[in-house]
This record gives sequence, C-alpha cells and structure tokens, in this order.
Amino acid sequence: MSDFKTLGLSDRILARLAEIGHTEPTPIQWKGIPHVFAGRDVMGLAQTGTGKTLAFGLPIIQELSKLHGKPAPGTARALILAPTRELAKQIEASLGVFTKGTPLKTAVVVGGASLRPQAEKMKRGLDILVATPGRLIDHLDRGSISLGQTRFLVLDEADQMLDLGFIHALRRIVKVLPEERQTMLFSATMPKLITEIANSYLQSPIRVEVSPPGKTADKIDQSVHFVAQGEKARLLESYLDQHRDELALVFSRTKHGAEKLKKLLEDWGFAAGSIHGNKSQGQRDRALAAFKAGELRVLVATDVAARGIDIPDVRHVYNYDLPNVPDAYVHRIGRTARAGKDGRAVAFCSPAEMDEFRAIEKTIGNALPVIGGTPWVGSQIEKPVQNQRRRSGGGFKSGGFRAGGGKGSNGSAKPKARHRQRRRSSVGAA
Repeated sequence: MSDFKTLGLSDRILARLAEIGHTEPTPIQWKGIPHVFAGRDVMGLAQTGTGKTLAFGLPIIQELSKLHGKPAPGTARALILAPTRELAKQIEASLGVFTKGTPLKTAVVVGGASLRPQAEKMKRGLDILVATPGRLIDHLDRGSISLGQTRFLVLDEADQMLDLGFIHALRRIVKVLPEERQTMLFSATMPKLITEIANSYLQSPIRVEVSPPGKTADKIDQSVHFVAQGEKARLLESYLDQHRDELALVFSRTKHGAEKLKKLLEDWGFAAGSIHGNKSQGQRDRALAAFKAGELRVLVATDVAARGIDIPDVRHVYNYDLPNVPDAYVHRIGRTARAGKDGRAVAFCSPAEMDEFRAIEKTIGNALPVIGGTPWVGSQIEKPVQNQRRRSGGGFKSGGFRAGGGKGSNGSAKPKARHRQRRRSSVGAA
C-alpha cells in the first residue's frame, strides 16, 4: 500500500490530510477512492472504524470543487444518508475538516432539532447534505429541499438503516433522485436485504470488500462472562472499578434500562452519562462531548450509539444486554480499538440470552473466550427477563452479588465491594 498521493487527490486535500496526521490510506480508502473517481457505483464492505467516511467523502469533495457556480437554491449536489443523528453529525464534522476554507456549503439535517433553521440552510442551496432518512422525508414533504439535481448518493451504515426500519423512507427518497447519479453503499455487515438494495439502487456496482462481513477488528480483546441477570449491575461495577481512569461504553437494550443503569452508576460514584432515544439532541450532544473530553468516564447507551461514536480513547465496551440482532454486536464493539488502538469488549450473558449469544458467535465465526461463569444449559435457562419475579424495592434477587461477601450463582466470584453501605439496586435487561 502506498500513500495518499498515488490516489489522485488534490494538493489541497493532501495538505489537509498531512495536517491531521493521515499519511497512509486505510484499506477501504485505498481500494475504494479510485473507483469513486472513476464514476463507478460502489458497494463497500468494511469493519467499523476503518475510514469509510473519507473513502467516499474525499473524492466527492474533490469532484464538487471542480464544479462552476453555486448550487441552486433548495437543492443539494450530494446526499449522504446515515441511520442515526450521532453518525450524521460525525460525518458532517469529518467532511468539514476538508471543506473548511472552500466555497463548498454543507449542512446536517437530523431529528430532535427545529425544522425551520434546517430549512433555511437548505433554501440557500447545498453542495453536501448529510441527513437521517426520517428527517429528510419531513423536509421533502414540506418542500424544503429538492433532490432533482443530486449527483452523488451515499448510504452509510446501510444495514443499520434497515434494522431501524428505514427501508420505506429510502424507497421514497430514491424515487425523487435523478437516475443519472453516482451511488455508493457502505456497510460493515451484509444481510440479504443489502444485496437487494444494491441491485435496485446501484448500477453495475464494484464491490470493495476489505474484511468478511461480520468480522470484528483484530485488535479487540473479546470475551464473555456468564452471569445471572440480577447480578449484572454489580459485575459491571467490579469491571469498571478496575479502570476508573479509562473510557468505557456500556450497551443496554432499551432506553429505560440505559437511564436506570446510568443513575445507578452515578449513585455508586462513577462519572456516568447516557444517550438514548428519550434524550433530546442537545442532551445527547452534551453527553457525547463530555465523554469525549473525559469528563464522563462511562457512557451508557442503546444501539442508537453503536454507529456514531468515533472516539479513539474508548478502551472498553460492555454488552450489558446482548443485542437481539447479532450484527449489532459487531457495530457495538467497533466503538473500541479505533484509529489503530487496542480495545476490550466483554459480553454479559444471562440464561435468557443464550440464543442471542449463540447467534453472535455464529455471526463472527469465532467462539468467545469465557472469563467468568459457565455457559447456561438445560434447567438453568431463565424465562424472559421481563417476566422474572423481582424483590420489592428493586433490590437484587437472592444469590446475587452482595456487598458483604460470598459468591454469585453460576460459580462466578464475587466482585470486589468498595462501597459496602451503598444501597442495593438492580438493573434488568430493560
């Protein structure tokens, strides 16, 4: 692999790459950028955190810079669709490094923010519009934007857009785009519907694959800890206690569970925050900024954050609840070991989650090393968590981790208890 100079990028872009310390392209950039310059439709498959944004962003910026005149009012020359607000804003920020100081106009349009200021930006005409599908539909319905002059379409993290139910929105959006356009689709996993979308939206696409779909980053130290659902909170505390000065991302299955766990960790003395669908965009932005700055050491999130957090200093990912969709595991743990760094990912598996755990191992093609407990079998399998009986007052079930001593069920050792007088509480799968 050579450096960026051999890819045909302009001197201005090369200078900006050098300024931010990017001297060598990643595999997806090395393989993908020449095809974008050649005008080909591209289907790119690569792990999260491998530089997909610049793989499509740099050639688009360079091609738009060659165009004369300003974009017409209420139009966008390039449209980049992302599944979450966080990812959309991350993309716009990454591209802003290279559009700064140029005539190119960019904007990000996501939910959770006022429609009117977004419409005002689009009214002036845009070179690059980054949007979530749902909010873009809102603006199309209001007549705030026309896509009839859009020359580039990018579907980033397309598989999660399908997971989040955006397929109908995508179909509506594509109908109002011109047939003569260049389309790029990027994803870390390859569900069957992605192939169908590629066949429908892309014209004779070149497939650029730098890792098998579902493969996780090599620098992530993955493992599983088998633990009863009611004991997960204290187990998480024991892990977090081991690295209080490092950033940790914790994934919960639901919004309620994420918020409950965040408050519990705060009660236990951790600098914790949360992001999920019940938070306003401002709250989510502030939590992410504090986490990135190290003011928060623990961020509890739902899958809204699985694609959209690009913080190289995240060293630990805890799957407090295993995801229902095994591909989501790949994206969750992809929040660590970014930018060439090492990372660690621990999955907490309760009896009721054995089916999800087996699906994850099948998807990644490897057996996760067991660092606590033993796999649940037979009569140990619990009923679904939401139907479990709980002690009144929200405390731990008997047999769980206690502040005073003993072992938890399934043979797992009691984690070190540093705060014996703290109130006992439990966070379920939620």
